[in-house]
Amino acid sequence: MLCFLKGMAFVPFLLVTWSSAAFIISYVVAVLSGHVNPFLPYISDTGTTPPESGIFGFMINFSAFLGAATMYTRYKIVEKQNQTSYFSTPVFNLVSLVLGLAGCIGMGIVANFQELAVPVVHDGGALLAFVCGVVYTLLQSIMSYKSCPQWNSPSTCHVRMAISAVSFAAVVPMIVCASLISITKLEWNPKEKDYVYHVVSAICEWTVAFGFIFYFLTFIHDFQSCAKYDRECYPELLLQDKVCMLFPVDDVIQQDGSHVEI
Repeated sequence: MLCFLKGMAFVPFLLVTWSSAAFIISYVVAVLSGHVNPFLPYISDTGTTPPESGIFGFMINFSAFLGAATMYTRYKIVEKQNQTSYFSTPVFNLVSLVLGLAGCIGMGIVANFQELAVPVVHDGGALLAFVCGVVYTLLQSIMSYKSCPQWNSPSTCHVRMAISAVSFAAVVPMIVCASLISITKLEWNPKEKDYVYHVVSAICEWTVAFGFIFYFLTFIHDFQSCAKYDRECYPELLLQDKVCMLFPVDDVIQQDGSHVEI
């Protein structure tokens, strides 16, 4: 069976493939239409002018939904793992989820408010998406190390932390250089004073974006086992849930008259 058909692995797989397609298709259409310079446009530049703006908006909106679904599923997986072998405070997992969902909201803002039409709102959404996304990957990497080796291999932990570190190292100059640019435009001339800032921030933006994609790719193995957790790893939780549905009380009376605490 294909790896992305096992358990819930199709969720991060679909997120990775769909988001990659969103970036690539929008870029190709924008370049072929002559709306952006082929050399290092911002990601948002490739979704500003019709027809690519419609493609970009639709696909990024769905990517935001898939991202939220992936993060919530990841949250539930870590929650289950933590119940059977405590390795981290549940609040840590919850904070990670909240930040991740905030990043997805930022993606939705980017998709629906074009760069040239509403620049302040668009830039705010991009900042929310990138910053919250990077912090999310860092927190997830820390939890991966905490749950190693029972739930994650050392190599997986190292890969996740490496991607997180690169993304963090890229998001800082991306924000700094973007803030130094005095004008928002789609086409740049190498002789312009802000051109260097544009190139640096664009490189960093693409680095962070594909860093997210490669990071979610590492979730596929974890999600493959998602369907087995309730049956194999947590049979006592399933039994408890079934009893609670039949007897919605604090305890259940066995045939011998003894009480089983639920």
